[in-house]
Amino acid sequence: MSGSNSSLPAAVADEPLGLTVHSMPTPREALGGQEQARRTALGRWKMIAVLLCCAAPVIASYFTYYVIRPEGRRVYGELIDPQRELPAVTARTPDGAAVDLRSLKGQWLLIAVADAACDALCEQQLYLQRQLRESLGREKGRLDRVWLVSDEAPVPERLANALHDATVLRVPPAQLAQWLAPQAGHALAEHFFVVDPMGHWMMRFPARMDVPGAAKAKRDLERLLRASSSWDNAGR
Repeated sequence: MSGSNSSLPAAVADEPLGLTVHSMPTPREALGGQEQARRTALGRWKMIAVLLCCAAPVIASYFTYYVIRPEGRRVYGELIDPQRELPAVTARTPDGAAVDLRSLKGQWLLIAVADAACDALCEQQLYLQRQLRESLGREKGRLDRVWLVSDEAPVPERLANALHDATVLRVPPAQLAQWLAPQAGHALAEHFFVVDPMGHWMMRFPARMDVPGAAKAKRDLERLLRASSSWDNAGR
């Protein structure tokens, strides 16, 4: 009885088995797919590495300056947060030529602002501005002096020596006010403004800087130049 239970009916036994056979990839095809996936992943990692290499020096320099500050080190200038980019403003040279203000990118900028008449405070500012740049020694080529004139009056001849090697541009006061800002209770003409090579206004020195203040400002500038030495060079 048990033997009869183990046997299959003749119709079932004679029926061929229905099997579906799927074609298998060849070894070459299998290896090729794996190689393509490996190359794609490797390419993505390389792209990420390149982006990090480009950004790392800038990030590191700002991290060093803003975050890693040994005790006792104080910044004389006021850090601007958030930083403000050079605006898309058409300035004019004293001769009337049009200049895109954003063309000043590529150098550290030490900016002074005044009307063309340039009173005693203005002359003092231009003097200190020139002395600050010269005091940087061999690094001075990385800092440009910029005087932004806020009216249309002619620039007096007596300022020729003070403006030697400086960039002089006329910018309407309304446009200046949309970009630069003084401390409360002060005017733009009382400050120096620092712009980094990427075109960001990032520091403002205290109003009506005197000679002792200029010595402190020099230390700030030296720190900025030192912190950015890995990615910034003289010239645009």
